[in-house]
Amino acid sequence: MKLQTLILASAASLLMAGTAMATDIKIGVLNDRSGVYADLSGEGSVIAARMAVEDFDAAAKGINVEIVSADHQNKPDVASTIARQWYDQDGVDMIADVPTSSAAFAVAEVTRDKNKIFMDSGAGSADLTGAQCSPNTVHWTYDTWALAHGTGTAMVQEGYKKWFFITADYAFGQALEKDTSAVVEAAGGEVLGAVRHPFPGTDFSSYLLQAQASGAQVIGLANAGGDTVNTIKQAAEFGITQAGQALAGLLIFITDVHALGLETAQGLVLTEAFYWDLNDDTRAWSERFAAQNGGNMPTMVHAGVYASVLHYLKAVEATGGKDTAALMDEMKAEPSQDPLFGQGMVRPDGRHIHDMYLFQVKSPDESTGPWDYYNLLAAIPAKDAFRPLADGGCDLVK
Repeated sequence: MKLQTLILASAASLLMAGTAMATDIKIGVLNDRSGVYADLSGEGSVIAARMAVEDFDAAAKGINVEIVSADHQNKPDVASTIARQWYDQDGVDMIADVPTSSAAFAVAEVTRDKNKIFMDSGAGSADLTGAQCSPNTVHWTYDTWALAHGTGTAMVQEGYKKWFFITADYAFGQALEKDTSAVVEAAGGEVLGAVRHPFPGTDFSSYLLQAQASGAQVIGLANAGGDTVNTIKQAAEFGITQAGQALAGLLIFITDVHALGLETAQGLVLTEAFYWDLNDDTRAWSERFAAQNGGNMPTMVHAGVYASVLHYLKAVEATGGKDTAALMDEMKAEPSQDPLFGQGMVRPDGRHIHDMYLFQVKSPDESTGPWDYYNLLAAIPAKDAFRPLADGGCDLVK
C-alpha cells in the first residue's frame, strides 16, 4: 500500500512539474479595424502575429499562445478601456500594434500601471521613447524622428528648401510636423507655415489652397493612411504638382500607394522600415502573408508586429516565464534577429533600432507587376536612422 502511494505521489509530482514548465501567454492585437488605418494595420496585424507564433513553434517549446484582437477606433479612451479590461479581466500579458499615437500613449499608461508589456508597431510619435518613455513599452517599427530625417533631409538636399505643412491635428501629426520642421531648418531650409486638419478628415481643399498660396516648394503631409491618400488625390485635382510644387508624404505606406495608383503616386519620396521586395527573405515571408491577406502585401506595421511578437516570444522562452521585468531586461539585453528587419536591438529607452530605407514610387512604366511600387534610393544604417539615445529626454537613460 505504501509503495502504491509513493508511486502515485511521484506521478503526481511529475505531472505538476510538467504543467509548471508550460507557459500560457495571451497577446492582444489592438488597432484600427474599421477606419482610415485598417488597411495598414487591422486584420493584417493579427495575421502577422499568428505567423510569428507559428514560425517560433511556440507549442513545441511549451508556450501556449492565444491571440485576441479589438478595434480601438483610433480613440484614446476606447483604447485605454480595452487595454484595462484585457489586463484586469481577460488575462492579456502583452499588447501589440496600436496605430494612432494618442491611442498608443493611452495604452502605454495603462500598461505601465498594470505592469504588463506593450510592443508598439503602428504608432509614430517619437515621444513614446522620449519624454513619455516607459519601462514597459517597446517602440518597434518607425517614428517621427526617423521619418523626418529620412524624407526631410533627402528633399532639402535636393534643393526643396521652402516648406508648408498640412498636418493631422493629433499627437502623431503634431510630432511629425515638429520633427520635420527641425530637420528642414537645421539643413538651411525654411518653414513658411502650417495648417492642421481634423482627424480623420475628408475634405482637404481649403488646406491645399492655403498650401498652394504659400509659395512653398514642398507641401509636407504630416498625416497618414486614408488622410494622406485623400490629400494626395485632391492635390492632383487641383493640379498642384503640375504647377511645380512637390508633395512630401512624410508617412506613406505601401497600401496608400496601392490605393492611389502609380499614375497619381509616382515620384513620391518616402521613408519606410520595410518593403516586401527587399530581399529573398522578405519576399518569401510576404508571399506567405499575402496568401492569408487576400493577396495584399504587408505594410511595415504588419512586419513590425511579426518581428516584435517573435522577439517577445524568444524572451518568454529564455526567461522561462512571463515576469515583466525579466522579459523587458531580456529583450533589451539580447539582439533581435528576424527575416524582415535582420539584426537589431532594443535600447534602454525602449526604441528598437534597425535599418530604415528611402524609396521613390515608381512610374507606371517602371513597374513590372502588382505591388512592384518602389525604387530603393538609399539604406539608412540603424545607427543613423533613429534619434540618438542621449537626445530623447527619456528618464530610463542613465
